[in-house]
Amino acid sequence: MLRHSLAALALLSLAAPMPAQAQEPVTGVDNPEALFTDSDPVLHRNKQAALHIMRELLQCNHWSDAGQWLTERYIQHNPNVVSGLAPVMKYFGSRPRTEPCGPLKTPIVAVFAQGDLVSVVMGRTLPHPTEPGKTYSTSWFDMWRFVDGKADEHWDAAELARPRPAPPAK
Repeated sequence: MLRHSLAALALLSLAAPMPAQAQEPVTGVDNPEALFTDSDPVLHRNKQAALHIMRELLQCNHWSDAGQWLTERYIQHNPNVVSGLAPVMKYFGSRPRTEPCGPLKTPIVAVFAQGDLVSVVMGRTLPHPTEPGKTYSTSWFDMWRFVDGKADEHWDAAELARPRPAPPAK
């Protein structure tokens, strides 16, 4: 009986019109860097390394320093980036470097650490797929597995990049 009720509820939710704003906007905490601390020394070291990856590499594009925070074999589960420190540095390193690198600006929602893993949940604002000029709010995550204080493996929610449309003919 419960299974039939759940199936009926699922069908009704599919038929219901979507509200203009399906969820509340995803917002970060006021002091995101405070989330990258821990009373356990190993978890603290790993969270601090994740902070450096988020701030110095991803935000400020200091990819020439990536060897301080990533292992040589850095396994990349993002389908757009080849594994290994050198390919990751090449892929991301083409973006302009930000000088100087200030506080973390990414809207961080939460940071979790357990064992050798650190997960960072953040808010993202993306272009609306069906309403040109509009955006919507969602969440994103990055997760790393650390070995001796360096990220050795990475996961995120990335999908294969879509080809960019050709520019209009002149």
